[in-house]
Amino acid sequence: MTRQRMYLKMITSSLMRRRSRMLVALLAVAIGSTILSGLVTIYYDVPRQMAQEFRSYGANLLLVSADTNPLKRESVNHARAIIPSGKLVGLTPFRYETVKINNQPFMAAGTDFSQVQKTSPYWLVSGSYPKAENEVLLGQTVAAALALNAGEEVMLNGIDSFEKPFSEKFKISGILQTGGSEEECLYLTLSKLEALMKDSGFLDVAECSVSESGKGLENIANTISANVEGVNPRLVKRLAKSEGTVLKKLQSLVYIVTLVVLILTMVCVATTMMAVVAERRQEIGLKKSLGASNQSIVGEFLGEGLFLGALGGILGVILGFAFAQAVSVNVFARSISFQPLLVPVTILVSVLVTGLACLLPVRSATEVDPALVLKGE
Repeated sequence: MTRQRMYLKMITSSLMRRRSRMLVALLAVAIGSTILSGLVTIYYDVPRQMAQEFRSYGANLLLVSADTNPLKRESVNHARAIIPSGKLVGLTPFRYETVKINNQPFMAAGTDFSQVQKTSPYWLVSGSYPKAENEVLLGQTVAAALALNAGEEVMLNGIDSFEKPFSEKFKISGILQTGGSEEECLYLTLSKLEALMKDSGFLDVAECSVSESGKGLENIANTISANVEGVNPRLVKRLAKSEGTVLKKLQSLVYIVTLVVLILTMVCVATTMMAVVAERRQEIGLKKSLGASNQSIVGEFLGEGLFLGALGGILGVILGFAFAQAVSVNVFARSISFQPLLVPVTILVSVLVTGLACLLPVRSATEVDPALVLKGE
């Protein structure tokens, strides 16, 4: 039998003889590792989860013209290609023109309703979004001013880009409620508005919902500004700032809780190992009287502690991911992504914490006087 196998057998035999005490220490390490693994997983996944949650409050990046010329759709498509596809939730183009209904002027907005539902999920529509070219969505303010309801028809009149009048009948598919300025407009498909105006390829603004925050969002805006001519990206600071503040506080809370749990784990392991040393004073004294060195005593106790730390770390990785998954599903209603790097990190931290906790008990073990112990004092 090799020295390494003999050493491992000695450690495991010692742990098995004191199963109750060592189980307490193992549970302490496992719980600490579980909290560490779970909270750190949440720490790194919270930005992604919170970014998705904040997208329900609307776009966080606007693309507008960098000069007095209209915003070109071609430039918007170029900017869209710069935003990482995995980060882009939606990009909604808007073009605004003045039209008349019953000789009353209103603002008509041409847009892509499939993208509106991604960038503005807070829109509340009584009825449905327009599905055909001859359908229109009325803001609640417009509908109230004209005493119109979903299902009725309305005649739109206006002047196209060539100064020629147009007039066309539309069916009201729904009434829009947002509690904001959106209720003062009426909405139709962008292609239909372009057909009415007899021109295409121009926009007033494009709203982007990007699953990114803080510096990441700023970097995307700066890249667009530097590489796309004629486009001025603007952050919706109210959303971007709020998102960054919430994330910072949540991550600070996770850091503090993790630190406290690790300290408590260290205290529990240290207390358990001190009790084990006190219990084995006679065994230590006998080994020393037979020639065992302090180094071998330290190696034995430290080996037991590190073995517990490694085993607790392995359990913590498994239970920690389950803990993080449960928190994510219950809080964000989404599954969490597994972080492979946390496996060695969690085990290493568990071993280090257990090793530090064993330093004081190991020191007391080396101070045992074999003569006094064997005399029964």
